[in-house]
Amino acid sequence: MSHSSTQINKYLKSLQKHLADEHPDNPTLANAVKSFRKMDYVGHSMGLLNKDESYATCVTWWPMIAVLGTFSAGKSTYINSYLDMKLQRTGNQAVDDKFTVICYSRHNEAKTLPGIALDADPRFPFFQISRSIEEISEAGQERIDAYLQLKTCPSENIRGKILIDSPGFDADNQRASTLRLTQHIINLSDLVLVFFDARHPEPKAMQDTLAYLVSASVNRADANKFLYILNQIDVTAQEDNPEEVVSAWQRSLAEVGLVTGRFYRIYNPAAAVPIANPHIKERFEKKREEDMADINARMHQIEVERSYRIVGKLEQTAKGIKNQIVNKLSDMLKKWKSKVILFDGLAFGTLVVLAGIALTMNESWGIVKTFPEELMQGDTTAIAIAAFLAFSIIFIHFSIRRAVANKLLKNLANEIGNDHEAYKQYVQAFNKSTATYRPMLLSGPAGWNDVAEQTIDEIINEANDYIQALNDQFTNPSGNEGGNSQV
Repeated sequence: MSHSSTQINKYLKSLQKHLADEHPDNPTLANAVKSFRKMDYVGHSMGLLNKDESYATCVTWWPMIAVLGTFSAGKSTYINSYLDMKLQRTGNQAVDDKFTVICYSRHNEAKTLPGIALDADPRFPFFQISRSIEEISEAGQERIDAYLQLKTCPSENIRGKILIDSPGFDADNQRASTLRLTQHIINLSDLVLVFFDARHPEPKAMQDTLAYLVSASVNRADANKFLYILNQIDVTAQEDNPEEVVSAWQRSLAEVGLVTGRFYRIYNPAAAVPIANPHIKERFEKKREEDMADINARMHQIEVERSYRIVGKLEQTAKGIKNQIVNKLSDMLKKWKSKVILFDGLAFGTLVVLAGIALTMNESWGIVKTFPEELMQGDTTAIAIAAFLAFSIIFIHFSIRRAVANKLLKNLANEIGNDHEAYKQYVQAFNKSTATYRPMLLSGPAGWNDVAEQTIDEIINEANDYIQALNDQFTNPSGNEGGNSQV
C-alpha cells in the first residue's frame, strides 16, 4: 500500500471515530463512512479514483454555510454580528478577494492561516482543490493562497459548523477559477445565504452578476437551501417603501429565471441609518427581528440537513456509478471496439493491397509460396521478415486503439463541458478499460463485474436504511412518545 493511500485510509478511520464520538446515540454518519469506503473499492477497481482519493472527501462532514453576494452587500458585517466578534473586515476596508473558511477554535484569539492549510486537510471542503484549478496547478501550490484562507475564532456560534465568506461578485471581472470555486462551495453547502444591497435600488445595472448568482440555484433539486437576503434595508426607512425595493429586486431576479423563493429584509442596528419616526422604526425592527429569527432557525437546522446531504450524496454517487458512468463507459467501449475493428480492417487491407502491388510489379509472387516453408526451416531472413510484419501489425493496431480512444475522450469533453471532476473520472476509467494489456474481447468497463455491481446495490440499500434511521430520529409523524424531532 502506498504512503498516500495509507494517509487516506488513516483519515477515514479518524473521521469514522470522530463521528461515532460526536453522535454516540446515532451511528448513521459513522456507518456512512463505511459505505463510502466500500464504494472507494469499486472506484479504485474501475479507475474512477486514484489510490490516494476517496469519495468520502468529496463531501464536507461538517455542517456548512456559504455566504455569497454582491460587493458592499454587508456580508462581512453580518458574519461579524453572527459570530459576535469582529473577524471580517468591513466597509471600505473590505478589499479581500479570497474565500475565507471560518471555523471554531478553542484558542482565545482569532487566527488567520494560509490557503495551503485547507488544500492539504481532507476535513475541509477544499481538500486538494489546487489540483483542479488550472491557474494554481501551473504556478505551484503556493498560488492557493491567492484564493483561499482559513480563519479560526472562539465564537460558540460557529462551533461544529463551517462558515464560508466569498469575495463580492463583479461578474465582468471574475476569474474563471473563482467562479469554479464558488460552484464547488455551493454544491457542498447545506445552506447558502445570498446577500443583495438594498442601497442600490436599480438591480438591472447588475444583471450579469444576478444572472450568475441565480443560475447557480434556480434549477437545482436543492434550491430550497438558498436564502435571498436584502440587506441594509434601513436605507428605505426615510421613504418608508421597503415593499417597493423588494418588488424591484424580485422583478429583476424573475428576469434572470428566479420566480420562487422569498426575500429576507434585514439590517444591522449598530450600523443602521437612524429612523426618526417611531412608528416606522417599530415596523422595520419588527420585520427585521422576524426575518433574522427565520434565518437563525435555518442556520440551526443545518445539523439535520447535513446528515441528509451526506447520505443523499452517498446514494447519488452509487446510483451515478451504476446508472450513468457504467452505461456511458460501456457505450464508449462499444464505439471504441467497432471503430478499432473498422480502422484495423482498413489499415491491414491497405497493407495487403500495397504488398500485392509491390509483388506484382517485381514479379515476386513466388516468395509467397516459399515463405512458409523457409520460415519453418528457420531461415533467418524469413524470421526477420515475419518479426517485422508482426511488430508492424501490433504497432498499427495499438496506435489505432489509442487514437480512437483519444478521439472519443475529446468528444466526451465537449459533451460534459465544465464538469472537470466528472471528466477526470471518465478519462481515468476509460483509459484503464482501453489499456494495452486489456483484451478487446472483454465487454464491460474495467473493474465492473458481478461483485462490483453487488457492492453498489448494497450501498444503495444502506443509504435507504440511513434515510430511514434519520427519519426515525428527526421526525415523528405518529406522535408517539418514542419519536424525536430535536437535532
